[in-house]
Amino acid sequence: MKVHFYALMAMSLIITQINANESSPESTENVEEVEVTASILNPSRIINPLYVIDGSEIEDDATTSLGEAVDSYLGVSIADYGAAVGQPIIRGMSGPRVKILKNGMVNRDVSGLGVDHLNDIDLNDIEQIEIVKGPSSLLYANGTIGGIINVVDNCIAEGNYDKQEFIAGLETQSVNDGDVQHLNYKNNIAGFNVNFGYKNSEFGNFDIPDGAVMHDEDHEGHDEHEEEEELSYIENSDLEVESTKFGISRAGDWGYFGVSVDNLESIYGIPYHGEHDDEHGDEHDDHDDDHGDDHDDDHADDDHDDDDHGDEHEGERIFSTTDSESLTVKGLYNLNGNLVNSVTYNYRDTDYTLTEAHAEEEGHDEHEEEEHEEHAPTVFSNDATEYGAIFDLSNDNFIQKISLNFVDEDSSIVGEEAFMNPANNEEFTIGYFMSADLDNFYLDAGFRIDQIDRTGSVTDEDHGDIDYYSIDDDTNSFALSLGRDLSDSLDVNFGFSSVERLPSVIELFMNGPHMATGRLETGNPNLNSETSNNFDITFNFDNGDFYAYASFYINDVDNYITLMDELDDHDDHDDDHGDEHGDDDHDDDHGDDHGDDDHDDHAEHANLIHADYVQEDAEFRGYEFEFGRTFSLGSGDLTLSFGRDDVNAEFSDGHNVPRINPSRNIYSLSYVENDWVFKLSLKDVEKQNDIGEGESVTDSYQMLNTRLTKTFNLSGPGELKVSIFGSNLLDEVARNHSSFVKKQVPLAGRNYGAKFSYKF
Repeated sequence: MKVHFYALMAMSLIITQINANESSPESTENVEEVEVTASILNPSRIINPLYVIDGSEIEDDATTSLGEAVDSYLGVSIADYGAAVGQPIIRGMSGPRVKILKNGMVNRDVSGLGVDHLNDIDLNDIEQIEIVKGPSSLLYANGTIGGIINVVDNCIAEGNYDKQEFIAGLETQSVNDGDVQHLNYKNNIAGFNVNFGYKNSEFGNFDIPDGAVMHDEDHEGHDEHEEEEELSYIENSDLEVESTKFGISRAGDWGYFGVSVDNLESIYGIPYHGEHDDEHGDEHDDHDDDHGDDHDDDHADDDHDDDDHGDEHEGERIFSTTDSESLTVKGLYNLNGNLVNSVTYNYRDTDYTLTEAHAEEEGHDEHEEEEHEEHAPTVFSNDATEYGAIFDLSNDNFIQKISLNFVDEDSSIVGEEAFMNPANNEEFTIGYFMSADLDNFYLDAGFRIDQIDRTGSVTDEDHGDIDYYSIDDDTNSFALSLGRDLSDSLDVNFGFSSVERLPSVIELFMNGPHMATGRLETGNPNLNSETSNNFDITFNFDNGDFYAYASFYINDVDNYITLMDELDDHDDHDDDHGDEHGDDDHDDDHGDDHGDDDHDDHAEHANLIHADYVQEDAEFRGYEFEFGRTFSLGSGDLTLSFGRDDVNAEFSDGHNVPRINPSRNIYSLSYVENDWVFKLSLKDVEKQNDIGEGESVTDSYQMLNTRLTKTFNLSGPGELKVSIFGSNLLDEVARNHSSFVKKQVPLAGRNYGAKFSYKF
């Protein structure tokens, strides 16, 4: 594959030199125009429904994770794991069903190997974030049952910069005593576009509202001094991130060619690490109560072990460090031929490493230090190489593109929590996409064929045997969208898609304790592909002052893969002993069946819940709507809007799919006048009563956020922008139902902050 890379480099350099004389350093394209051409979606109309978040929204708001940046948009939410991690959810779909892209290419980090792993995405100086919930995703990634989120930073400029731009910025936040610094530079030097960015973020443990800490029910025999201390912050919720990126490109009428190098390093605390405090706490408590004093006596030592486990990580810092490097080569060559108009080509090599470690905090005795020496670091790594090309075959009648893509990806986990053996993933894709305006309709269609080979192995813990697997399969996906303008202000769009997704390496080969979820997880190499059949209808109305949007969808997923807790063992145990609690046989049977095997297993795996990746047909159905009105007030515009989203997900047997985000109402107000921007929003998250097996109800909460931004035009070319922001102004106790750690890690409390940015 290195030969292919060098050939690609040589071809691109030759093209660059041949056409250098045709390139004009005084191109009329500027930075703002590059923002448009970078969109992977332009100019297709299949984008509905879609959000495009302007980079200025990210620039002016508080620094957050990618998930938090998109959480307030209809149909989009997050599964958080503390401040550092925010995995996006689109219409109830998450994990491998939602692909994160960086400049049109899938971001291949290790976020898919653990819910406590952050997305390797640098939000410094981005042009826009694109959210696609429709069939347009077929052209850019496979298995996107949920959709895609594409972060565009144009580090490789597709057009020539017409002026130098230097930006220096500072930020401070109160909830975590955080501070951020960033530098960005863009310029055209000797005909080459140079782009440099640096950002450093340091956040401490974040504060939480009073009453946010949830205590376990006291066990008999515990002293008062053993009760958990009420904390005003979440331990191990700190985050430090340092990122750099450098890009250089050359552009002209012939196209463009560029290279970029990105590096992101981080260290962040893990606020929860498998302590036995989960959705099944009540079940275990009930279980103990049902067995009375005899049971308690028989298992006094076991209960003691449980207590020890609860304090296992006390006084210990549990954290992760990440180090990612990526090299990207990207270009476009205008052929202007009779068949092919242009070819866009790309190459990316990614090396990503995450190390999870334990560190003893100051003030602990030698005995405790000896106990924690057994925690060896666990290293997650992912090395990926990707080639891609898109051929533009558009003509006067319709737009059409063909995409080719090849991926070679190696994943490995080494260390104490190596819950999966090394695995390899190879993908080859061919896709076709077209868009045409007919007399009274506009039509979009696309299909792709993916040849996928996932290889891995599973170790039998009891016997040490290793079984090797090679999952080689083809997936076929297609999408069709038909729209019509009902009037000058109103249009309707019907969409249907059928998308296949091959199980991920985690779902296939997982086999071991996963502390981030508090579970002993087991994959299944015999899982079948998921097939999503999605139908949606969307209405859009816009007459200038008033706008409205509504979308309704049904997504039937055959062979939906989910992580299911093993609850039957506990239920059966209670039933078996409910009537025989006082018998001698109970003690004997319980001692043989439960005491020897189950408790040894619990002790070995730190009381983790057993969970398996299983399949069952599921149906996701929901809606999104929003309407708003703009009023002209003097020299400014006031816009008021209201939106709501709702998703319900059930298995074919009538049970609810777990960790589905509840219904939300989003109220917003914005006022724009010259260089002033004021925004106020209220996100009203309803109580989640539609819970899956083993889940608990999650209470409602309201998030009130605001921001005031003022731009000062200084003498000369300089410009100063000041933003004052606040989040969770009501200091609400909020828990995210989609999070595995909603009980242990509530959302952050009230936060105030300011940003300063100087550009010249």
